[in-house]
Amino acid sequence: MRIVHTIAELRQALAGAERPAFVPTMGNLHAGHLALLASAQRQGDATVASIFVNRLQFLPHEDFDRYPRTFDADCAALRQAGCDLLFAPREADLYPEPQTFRLAPDPALADLLEGEFRPGFFTGVCTVVLKLFVAVFAGKAHGMAVFGKKDYQQLLVIRQMVRQFALPIDIVAVDTCRDADGLALSSRNRYLAPAERAEALQLPLALRALGRDALAAAHALPARRAELEAAAMAMLARRGWQPDYLTVRRRTDLQPPVSGDASGALVVLGAARLGATRLIDNLEI
Repeated sequence: MRIVHTIAELRQALAGAERPAFVPTMGNLHAGHLALLASAQRQGDATVASIFVNRLQFLPHEDFDRYPRTFDADCAALRQAGCDLLFAPREADLYPEPQTFRLAPDPALADLLEGEFRPGFFTGVCTVVLKLFVAVFAGKAHGMAVFGKKDYQQLLVIRQMVRQFALPIDIVAVDTCRDADGLALSSRNRYLAPAERAEALQLPLALRALGRDALAAAHALPARRAELEAAAMAMLARRGWQPDYLTVRRRTDLQPPVSGDASGALVVLGAARLGATRLIDNLEI
């Protein structure tokens, strides 16, 4: 595996590739990231991963400085998994001058859920992803980028960005990887104390119960939906969580469902803080 740090080195390394397959990450890799890499390997003629902790998507009070950075272990994992090329820019490589141009996503999609609780988050995501896409795919007739469904709203925002800018990039979605007990894999799981790790399973369980109840009451939506969501949040709060949202939405646009929306069209999404750690998860229903 070749490791490069600058955009010029990246483009030189990809000069012979016609259809790169790209997996952008912030490092601290786990089995979920490697599943994205495996998907990329099946589809492109050169597999590229990136590791970059993007300051632009962190709010001032969030965990940019303490976000886990495990570069040597990440390199070993990517090398063992057969990654062809790792792009690991330093901040000065990707942002050699202040990034005063920012890409603002559609507020109808980006200002709800995560965007409501983390204002500016998707502007930071879109800005860095577009810059990474330009770095990887410049001069290529076609390419693909692989993202996990765990960050469901992010996946939809990036798909919309690619579609509206007519980028020649296929966005490939990979199902959420979970531990044996059902907890979604996340780099932030490492923040959890042992007792918190055991309690963390309550988030996917709450989402599963909410989805089941929402489908059972589908004829009553939207009148019943708010009541079910409030009950799910109250259950977590009683257990010591600080929930931001647990909600049932349409898969296509993350808007609230209407009567007639049924199984196969909906997704249940949740975000809640357990101690000092904020966890997110979702379940398609």
